[in-house]
Amino acid sequence: MPQDTPEEIRERDEHYRSHAQDHVARYVASGGTDGYDDNALKVPTLILYTTGRRSGREVATPIYYAESEGRYVVIASYAGADAHPKWYLNLAENPNVEVQVRDKRFAAVARTAEGNEREALWSLLADAYAFYREYADATDRLIPVVVLEPKKV
Repeated sequence: MPQDTPEEIRERDEHYRSHAQDHVARYVASGGTDGYDDNALKVPTLILYTTGRRSGREVATPIYYAESEGRYVVIASYAGADAHPKWYLNLAENPNVEVQVRDKRFAAVARTAEGNEREALWSLLADAYAFYREYADATDRLIPVVVLEPKKV
């Protein structure tokens, strides 16, 4: 399978960055009223706050999610790109994150699901949203499934 060209990578990054900034601003300002499910498919969206692995600054990213047993599950698909999304690289470096679902923001620990757990959680989202299977078909990488477990207070 061909690798993404540097131009494709830059274009995708710029598109996501500009879209994400607007989405996060609307979501946070409205407590999730604007931005929670305003996409064409009405997929629920959370805001994931990671620490930039190079900058050390907080990075906010809107991501589709599902809930499973009190945990939040997200898929690091990057629309089928050959590389992992930057938010995934950030949490791989530092799994202590914050999550905002509508107007609730809380601390969580991120981990990549593996084995049977990964397959079950992948199916949970991919069965609900077929585009995840299309993304998997578009790349040779195994797309990570991430579990965000709220920290006990």
